[in-house]
Amino acid sequence: MNLSVVIPLLNEEESLKELHDWIVAVMQSNRFLYEILFIDDGSTDASWAIISELSANNPNVKGIRFAKNFGKSQALHAGFKAAQGDVVITMDADLQDNPEEIPELYDLIQNQGYDLVSGWKKKRYDSVITKNIPSKLFNWAARRTSGVKLNDFNCGLKAYKKNVIKNIEVRGEMHRYIPVLAKSAGFGNIGEKIVQHQARKYGKTKFGMERFINGFLDLITIWFVSKFGRRPMHLFGALGVLMFIIGFGFALYLGVDKLFINPTARLITERPEFFISLTSMIIGTQLFLAGFLGEIMVRSRKDEKRYNILEELNLAQEHEQYSS
Repeated sequence: MNLSVVIPLLNEEESLKELHDWIVAVMQSNRFLYEILFIDDGSTDASWAIISELSANNPNVKGIRFAKNFGKSQALHAGFKAAQGDVVITMDADLQDNPEEIPELYDLIQNQGYDLVSGWKKKRYDSVITKNIPSKLFNWAARRTSGVKLNDFNCGLKAYKKNVIKNIEVRGEMHRYIPVLAKSAGFGNIGEKIVQHQARKYGKTKFGMERFINGFLDLITIWFVSKFGRRPMHLFGALGVLMFIIGFGFALYLGVDKLFINPTARLITERPEFFISLTSMIIGTQLFLAGFLGEIMVRSRKDEKRYNILEELNLAQEHEQYSS
């Protein structure tokens, strides 16, 4: 199979049929063998009924329905697990991503050797104050922190080699940082393509300003996980040893001063250096223990159950069911 198109969605009943027809037209005109995976992330409208109808009429349409809203990252995780295509395309269901971009994205992955190609919505049809400016600030911070030189981390239109999406774990709200996760997993050939952004045709956006706050918090998390996720002792242990040495240094100074230099001076417990020493050694010990416990957790961690699939359509293979 050439292509898997993975589409996470929440309450997009107006756009689904139009998006399906548009994708199918692109696939047929390019003679791709394809599948379309709709992941319904707990919609409360008629989205799942429409997906069921589309899958009944087109065997290339497959569906996964969550029991409730678990989030875009969990929807992508389920879609990636089910995807069978050599190249996997992700896109949003709101018609703001243009399916006409798919053939060129496919060519960049399949014929030009990229592991991942991210869309760049250089010209956006969103609010300048609430979306464009915060997005530019967010992308700048993500570039500086992660070292991945992309202009648009938030673009939902991306293309991946199959082995990339099968070897990364998308959890929490980390869908914004899939390129960073891919780089950390050893897939460093990451490209970017300017894509057409379209004004939203139906409904309203599901994301507000809070997504940028969450995004910055996730950015700190992804930085830590990419650098120290497999070796937490390297951070906490080093900080703990440093703090303990500082505290021990003050304690040694106080001891020498009291025994040999000023034996008649005020009590050690009345000097501020004593409290600095004591606090530093306690913090150092706690940090060291945090690193030690982190190492134990990394070595004993098992796969978490993160979402529950309520229903599936046209999926030949059985999938594990997850709960949050």
